[in-house]
Order: sequence, then C-alpha cells, then structure tokens
Amino acid sequence: MGVVTPQKFHFAEPLTLECNRTLPSFDLMVETYGTLNSDKSNAILICHALSGNHHAAGFHSVDDKKAGWWDNMIGPNKAIDTNRFYVVCVNNIGSCFGSTGPTTVNPDSISSDDSIDSSDSSANNSNEPQVYGPDFPLITIKDWVKTQAMLSDRLGIDVWHAIVGGSMGGMQALQWSVDYPDRLKRCVVIASTPKLSAQNIAFNEVARQSILSDPDFKDGRYIQAGTYPRRGLILARMVGHITYLTDDAMKAKFGRDLKSGKFMYGYDVEFQVESYLRYQGERFSENFDANTYLLMTKALDYFDPTRDYSSAVAKDNTESAVQLENSIAASVESSKANAQNELEDAVATIEDIESDRQQELSALKAAFAHTQCQYLVVSFTTDWRFAPERSQEIVDALMATGKPVSYINIDAPHGHDSFLFDIPRYMGAVKGFLTAPFITDSHSKNSRYNHQQPTGERS
Repeated sequence: MGVVTPQKFHFAEPLTLECNRTLPSFDLMVETYGTLNSDKSNAILICHALSGNHHAAGFHSVDDKKAGWWDNMIGPNKAIDTNRFYVVCVNNIGSCFGSTGPTTVNPDSISSDDSIDSSDSSANNSNEPQVYGPDFPLITIKDWVKTQAMLSDRLGIDVWHAIVGGSMGGMQALQWSVDYPDRLKRCVVIASTPKLSAQNIAFNEVARQSILSDPDFKDGRYIQAGTYPRRGLILARMVGHITYLTDDAMKAKFGRDLKSGKFMYGYDVEFQVESYLRYQGERFSENFDANTYLLMTKALDYFDPTRDYSSAVAKDNTESAVQLENSIAASVESSKANAQNELEDAVATIEDIESDRQQELSALKAAFAHTQCQYLVVSFTTDWRFAPERSQEIVDALMATGKPVSYINIDAPHGHDSFLFDIPRYMGAVKGFLTAPFITDSHSKNSRYNHQQPTGERS
C-alpha cells in the first residue's frame, strides 16, 4: 500500500453506551485504502482485534519498518484487493491509538470558570485538563458497532460490501450482522466465537489482576501520578500470548533450549521461551495502555449477540438426547445400587450439557433469524483459544435458520494467531468469498449455502 495517512473523525453528538453512561463527544482514528466507487458499493470495513488499531496496511512513513497488522491480507491483488475495493479500518473507542479512550482528555476536567485567576499557579494546576484514565466508561462490542455505523453515515456508505474481522474483530462483524442487518452484504468471521467460554473469561481475569495488583497502577490514575504499571501489563501480555500459540508451535520454535547453554540455578531468564515471552511483554508495554487493556478484555467478556433474544429461547430435547437417556436408564436398571447413583449422575450431567447446548443454539438462531447477509466463517485447527467447535456453533445456527454460510477449517500450526498469517488456502477462501456474486434470490439463500466440514487438508 505504500505510505498511508490516518484521519481523525470528530463526532460532536453525545454517544450513549450500553452501560448507560454517555460520552459528550468522541473521535475515531481511521485509515482507508483503495478508491470508493461512484455508487459507494465497493466498501469493506475491517474490525481490529484486542491489540490492533486502525493501521491495518501500508506504512506511516518512508522510514517506517513495520507494515500494518494485516498488510498480507490488504493491498493490490491481495485477498482484500484494493484495486477493487475501498477498505476502511477504524480504531475503536477505548483504545490508546488516537480514538477517544482512557488516554485522551476528559472534557469534564476542562474548567469553564472564567473567574479563575490565571496568575494563581495552584489554581492552574488543580484545573489542568486530565485524561479519562479509569473514569472512561466500560464499553461493549455493540458500542463499537454503533460508532462504526455512525462513521458509515459520515462516509455516506449505506451498505458495506463486506465487514471483515479476526478474533475480537470477528465478534464485531457478527454483531454488525445482527444489529444492522440491512447495512452489509457479506460478513467474514475469522478465528472467533459466539461468546467467551468460562476458561477464556478466566484468562482475561488473570491478565486484569496482573495489572490491577501492580503497585504502580494507582487505581488507574498512573498518568496523573507519573507512574506506569509496566510489570502488570507485561504479565498480562505474557498470559495472553501463551493462549495465542500452540504447544507444538512453541516446541518447534523454542523446545527446552537454554539461553546460555546451561542451568544458572536462579530466577532470571534461562529458557529461550522465557526470553521470548518477556520480550513480547516488554514490547507490548511500551506501546499499549493498561486502562485500555482492562476495557478491551471486559468488552470481550461481555460479548453475547444473543443477549437481546433470550426471551425467544426455549429448552429443546433432541431425539439423540432422548435415545441416550433411555440407553443409560436401561443400564441403571441392571446395575448394582452403588452404580445406579453414578449412572444417574451421568444422565443428569449429559442432560444438562445437552440442554445448555440446545439453549445456546436456540438463542443464536433467534439472533440470526433476521440477518440478511452472506457469511464466511473461518477457523484454524490448532486454535485452542477460540477452537473450531466455537465457529461451528455459529455455522450450525446459521444453517438452522436457512442463512447462506460457507465454512472452512484451515490446517495451520500457529494457533489463534493463524488469522494473521499468509496461509494460501485461507487467503484464497477470503478472496473468493469477497469476489463471488451475491445471492439475491430468496430461494437461493435457503438452498445454496455451503457448510464445509473440516477436512484436515494442509494449506
């Protein structure tokens, strides 16, 4: 893409958030690539992941040595072809890369009292504008999508050709299809999930506690205090980074190799993998804000596109569950008394699991019932943070509601981070989906979806 220049869009109107707090105004940092056509029908919105931002492709200067985070995906003749499409990437509010967030000035801290004596230095200090810090409200995926829709209006884009995102970006794409069904034609959900599991929430909580327990956190007012919770942010990133990789990938890259070639019998870095994690944490702590990390992980925890459709969910008993119950019940009858209790417990557990699964499916079906776009869902075989089974939940619900969906499970060794890699089969699937004719006939919508089961085929 060469050198690209970000733009800041200011929105003077108040923004009411899901938490019932209101931002009086806000800014969005945006980067665009390619050219918008005359009828504005070739626009693609890119939604970024937790540590991402608006800089998805190209360089910010001729001396810039690091391209945007999805440069292998976006550009001339690439999967998202800028010769053909106008691509927009937005930095979410709550971030630390230029959009309104914890590191930007809180307008409530700006005094409008003209009676303050400008010669009074103590008055100047006490009334100096302050950043939001911990006072920035908690935000959700729905809030981000709402601001992106406002940007769409500003750009004059009524309908997006596609909305694309990986990981947390995939959640935003999914939420778009639910909240604004008539404003996108295609939805690409990559390495994502319909909602976080308890394990994923637990990982996020460990990361947050690493930051919150850092003595330099100062209840989130570290900028005012002149400190920074560097250690906490490093630990948070180390925990997160472990979940993005796989055991095989770490074994292949580091094994049990020692940095100095021998045991040092201490607590400093000895293994190469320790050195790698500390380096990643150090680098991250230099470029990211701790309050932003807390906000982003909470937004992940809160994500649930079915929340507004819970009243439509009913418990369903499937035929397979009934057959399984009958089979186990028969075993119970012929078992000894001590085995009966165990089997009865097993029946109850299976019933609970099946009931929960059916409730989740019913809720997703209700959420997707009114969607109008075509979907591409992509997962990766080694992603254990958002495993392929979570993508399949999305696909199953879309299929059950007759929505056009294509699904591909890519064999890749990189774990959750696979969505950032230039994998030919993955890139080809995205490019093919974005350039294929849109199915407009209602009959075709119900009959031409493609549910591709995982093949295990190598890329």
